[in-house]
Amino acid sequence: MFNRFALIGLLIYCQSLTGFAQQQLFVDEDLSRFWIAYDSIVATSDTLAQARLLDQLFMAPATKGLKSLQEVRRYTPESYLHAIRSYPAFWKSIRHNSQHLESVKAEISRDVAQLKQYYPALKPATIYFLMGVFRTNGTTQADRVLLGAEMALTDASANTHELPEHLQNYYRLYRPLEQVGLLCTHEYIHIQQKQPQDNLLCYTLHEGIAEFISCHATGKPTSLPNFPFGFKEESRIKAQYIQDLYLPGVLNNWMWGTNTNELGERDLGYFVGYRIAEAYLAKAKNKAKAIRELIELDYTNDKAVERIVDGSGYFSKKISAIYQDYEASRPRVSHISPFKNKDKKVKPGLTRITVHFSQPLNGHNTGVDYGPLGETAFPTLSNRTWSTAGTAWSFDADLMPGKTYQILLSNNFRLANGVRLKPFLIEFQTLPE
Repeated sequence: MFNRFALIGLLIYCQSLTGFAQQQLFVDEDLSRFWIAYDSIVATSDTLAQARLLDQLFMAPATKGLKSLQEVRRYTPESYLHAIRSYPAFWKSIRHNSQHLESVKAEISRDVAQLKQYYPALKPATIYFLMGVFRTNGTTQADRVLLGAEMALTDASANTHELPEHLQNYYRLYRPLEQVGLLCTHEYIHIQQKQPQDNLLCYTLHEGIAEFISCHATGKPTSLPNFPFGFKEESRIKAQYIQDLYLPGVLNNWMWGTNTNELGERDLGYFVGYRIAEAYLAKAKNKAKAIRELIELDYTNDKAVERIVDGSGYFSKKISAIYQDYEASRPRVSHISPFKNKDKKVKPGLTRITVHFSQPLNGHNTGVDYGPLGETAFPTLSNRTWSTAGTAWSFDADLMPGKTYQILLSNNFRLANGVRLKPFLIEFQTLPE
């Protein structure tokens, strides 16, 4: 009796997976049009004719998906024509995969169906097979998953010797065609997610949650090549991440760029976000609720973001404590000379003003701006110099009599490790004539 009911349950589960898989909508007509355009373009050396053929056969009849891809990745007719002319061996080598999509569609459908079982509130999306120009293997816009076939549907047969080195590295490190199902579920999750705020922590969670949920729902391991390094060096990664968390200008060290810090491994923000999501779900008593909380996280709600990170226990300190540590580490203006800030009896004329800092700065980056009173209260500055130790910065100010002056020192001043200055408003009044 038990086996019979178990079998019935399994059949119902499989039928539900199949049903959702059958509902998945794919659009691949842009690929067919690309190859028609390609054949016509390479058959002539007339550049004006090539541009006309690309427009008539590929660009003008584009689907919503292709228009979306061209918009979000800023693809132009010139970028397509350059790629077609420059990489003939590459295009020849990937043609077969981009024209035989039956097994790819079946795999994607199964993975999306599993994702639907895992997260029943999954909103449907149309998956577009498209041809781009090497700026993404997959992205989204609105309810559309946009796959760049030139990056997502390649395997070991791709001839990459004509391509720039960074692209050759991509094809060497990744296994695009093997991972296309996981790529689609990752992008499917992005369609469910709210947009992240423009900061490292939100981007980390946005990408890491999408990768973790995709892997957990489908049972597939991540294909990201930095994960072995991540597991091996996790303590170092955590320490560096905490150090960088509130620093402006370091996003490329963690997301979508070449890492210039001592870790030397790109896109480790994906790893950190994945591990936070994994730890959060592991600790949750109500798994279904935790999955919803991860996918539906409101990134504009700082408290909600902190609750996920703190609830995971991934870092040894709460986010608020990490922020307090960062604020305490920031350099400050200790004083100015030859007069005190807010002095109302400053002598007019050319005056050498020196700003003294609480810690030695890097002696390079500076930043001054208008204060609340605007341009009229900003003096003419010249002859800006640093002290040898980086503890002081001086400039000449041409001061008129009977005026209030403001000079805002911005957070572009910084320590050697990138920690930024607390902004400081220099304000004073000059004596009348």
